Amino acid sequence: MPISHQDKLNLLKDILNNHQMDCCGSVSECEQLKRLVKSLMVHPSLDEHAQSILEEIYKYSQHGINSVHLDNHIESHQNELTQWVSDINQFT
Repeated sequence: MPISHQDKLNLLKDILNNHQMDCCGSVSECEQLKRLVKSLMVHPSLDEHAQSILEEIYKYSQHGINSVHLDNHIESHQNELTQWVSDINQFT
C-alpha cells in the first residue's frame, strides 16, 4: 500500500527535524530524503514555492550522500533545516 502525500511530508519533516536536532544523520537517511522529494515533486497541487523548497532539500540530500563528512554537512545546514521544516508546515 503506497503512503499518502501527507505521510510523505510528515516523514520528510521527521528526517529533517532529526538532522536539525541531532546534528548528525546517515547516508541512508539522505537517500530516503532524495526519494521522498522526488515523489513529492510530482504532486499536481505543488506550488512554485513548495517546488523550490523541495529542490533545495534534494540538493542537500544529494550533497549529503556524496559527503565525506556527513555530520559536518548537516551541521553547516542547521539554519536551512529549521527553515525547511517551518516551510513544510506551511504547506501541509
